[in-house]
Amino acid sequence: MSDRPNTPDSSANLRPAPTSFADIGASVRFGLDQFRASPLLSVAFSALFVAIGLVMYSVLEFGQIAPMSLSLAGGFMLVGPILLAGFFSVSDKLRKGRHAAFGDIWDGFRRMPRGGWVISFVCGLLFLIWVTDAGILYGFMVGREPFGFLRLLRIEGLVVNYAAYSAIMGGVLAFILFTVSAFSIPLIYDGRAQLVSGVVASVRAVFGRFGVMMCWALLLAAVIIVSTLLLPLLLLTLPVMAYASREFYFRTFPPEAGAPTA
Repeated sequence: MSDRPNTPDSSANLRPAPTSFADIGASVRFGLDQFRASPLLSVAFSALFVAIGLVMYSVLEFGQIAPMSLSLAGGFMLVGPILLAGFFSVSDKLRKGRHAAFGDIWDGFRRMPRGGWVISFVCGLLFLIWVTDAGILYGFMVGREPFGFLRLLRIEGLVVNYAAYSAIMGGVLAFILFTVSAFSIPLIYDGRAQLVSGVVASVRAVFGRFGVMMCWALLLAAVIIVSTLLLPLLLLTLPVMAYASREFYFRTFPPEAGAPTA
């Protein structure tokens, strides 16, 4: 639990700044720069999730239900916000021109206020709902027919249909979660908002610049989903997009536009 002092709720002062498509490109470039500044630490932290992914894919191959990997890759977007605290701490250290270490990752999670963990719990719950729904859909559309990863490469119509319906279901959950958590988690982490005020500010930011935000959301989804299917790629893309998300947040809610960060 966070050791930060409780700050008054100042959501009324949290007005998102105008953002453009140029901010997306600038944020990604910033993420790449921060990755280059601390590549070993970034890759080491990401390797933990690659290892988890390998275990999950091994289970899917053993059970001959490889098409479920498509749903799990999309579901990673639902639990992604839980990982951000560790990357936030590293990013902030690098932003100040200081050296980041493994202890900073743990410090980021330790400093996350209670409101951030509430949102993370909701993310985990939505992931469980998503996996359950995807499993039911898989049972109806694919059934007990054995599907290993080699067969999955043939791109059969059965799998395409399952992936399409699965994407529609997951897209709805992902949109809701992005709207609620895209900016609430960093605002709460920085002590600039509490749970409700952070969610309100996040929703306001997303709908205030809907086109830009949807472009940012689709970029995040495309990069992370593809990287989750091609797991080694996640070693690069996960930290880069996490650092980029931190920068895009600062461009949307500049520190001087609201309460100062803790």
